[in-house]
Amino acid sequence: MSETLTALGGIGLFLLGMKIMTEALREAAGSNLRRLLARFTTTPLRGVASGALTTAVIQSSSATTVMTVGFVGAGLLSFPQALGVIYGANIGTTVTGWIVSLVGFKLKLGTLAMGLLFLASLALLLSHGRLARIGRIVAGFCLLFIGLDMMQEGMSSAAAWITPERTPGPGLGGMLTMAALGFAITVVMQSSSAAIAVVLVLLSGGALPLIQAAAAVIGMNLGTTVTALIATIGGSRAMQQTSLANLLFNLGTMVLAFPMLLLITGPLETLAARSGVDTALVLFHTAFNLLGTLVFLPLTDRFATLVSSLRPDLGARALPELDRRLLTDEGAAIQAAHGAMTWAAREIFAAYALALGPQGDVRRLSSLTPRVTLALEDLKDFMARISVPHDKPAEAAAYAALMHQVDHLVRLIEQAEHRGFARVLKHDLVTRRPARWFAACLSPTRTLELAAIGAHMARMTAPVSHRFTRHRRGLLLGEHAGLYSVQETFQATDAMRWLNRIMHNVQRVGEYEYEVQFRLG
Repeated sequence: MSETLTALGGIGLFLLGMKIMTEALREAAGSNLRRLLARFTTTPLRGVASGALTTAVIQSSSATTVMTVGFVGAGLLSFPQALGVIYGANIGTTVTGWIVSLVGFKLKLGTLAMGLLFLASLALLLSHGRLARIGRIVAGFCLLFIGLDMMQEGMSSAAAWITPERTPGPGLGGMLTMAALGFAITVVMQSSSAAIAVVLVLLSGGALPLIQAAAAVIGMNLGTTVTALIATIGGSRAMQQTSLANLLFNLGTMVLAFPMLLLITGPLETLAARSGVDTALVLFHTAFNLLGTLVFLPLTDRFATLVSSLRPDLGARALPELDRRLLTDEGAAIQAAHGAMTWAAREIFAAYALALGPQGDVRRLSSLTPRVTLALEDLKDFMARISVPHDKPAEAAAYAALMHQVDHLVRLIEQAEHRGFARVLKHDLVTRRPARWFAACLSPTRTLELAAIGAHMARMTAPVSHRFTRHRRGLLLGEHAGLYSVQETFQATDAMRWLNRIMHNVQRVGEYEYEVQFRLG
């Protein structure tokens, strides 16, 4: 009974260590990881490298996958870009197994970790900021090795009751049974790293044969997909596509892994006799994940098409999903909010472009309410939930700039209520040219960045204001001479003032975009 409790306590400490270490590492590397995922996923191969590196750093493929799903929902990553990250996450997750095998088993750091845990706890309790974060990372590592030692101690007698006769046979049926068991353990633990550590302990203690352990690890790979599936409940189609792709990719890797295991059983056991069973198992885990990536990588476009056909997307004009799970990472949450703001800005700008352009179509301008209005209300509610720590001035500055952008977009929607001025500007020969220039600048066909649009507005504000001032003076003189009615004069001056206000708000959205991009990198 005491050995069972020791083993369970060891598993618990290992899980706790993984959670503390993963959260601390993700917090320490947060903005860099977000830049890595956002910038270096332009091709599937780069996505693989980004996903592998991210998972190796934060020591959790589930965290990487859930983060990727959230970024896809927020519009920060496209679905094809996310596929490369998913491939790489499977490779990166094997790093934990290597740490356990090469450091935990070979060096036996459990006793040393006790002393380090004391120092890490002092750093965590008596300091703040970076030093406290380092203390959390070290404490997480220490708990990993202490938990590993407790698992080994508690499971030392497991070989007496887990015998080859009681385990499934080495055939395909036995392998599938072990894979199902590995899948179930991973779903319960919500950590493939902890599940693999348990298998490594049983394997090194002689309680579990190598082939059965390898089959269990194959099932554990599939078990990690459950976390991402849960994360997409109620999410957008893009998020659901990403989690579905993660499931199908791991299923495909599983299908490839079983024939591979049957083919290399002999060489694998020879390697185990020379280098140790734990090294052989971790090497097999890395090998079949690499094999899955190599097979799927050239087929990424076709794979994306297949998943998209299984779960069709809403289209390019769909509102990005503001996933509340991203609120645990203020940088990711700000980027998600920025994606939603960009979507709203594009919708508003396109509506003004149609209304003030040659088409003179105000229907899209009139449809901004309630669709975009409700989206901005949801965005403001999401932003109100973001908590930026005092020791992160860059994120705080980006958050403030984003709030200003949202405020100017709200004003643009309010100004859309006076869309009748668009017709007045179009019929006046003097105001028609600035209005059409403004519409061309905002046109979605030009696909200018928000910052570039703001720069255009800043350059043209003075010339347009000068033209309008001269025209206003001419209208007033014309009204005195009887050339224009009082109503026509007021309509024209109000319409010019309306366009000036719109240009100002568009300019401010673009100027604050520089600040957001600079702060978030």
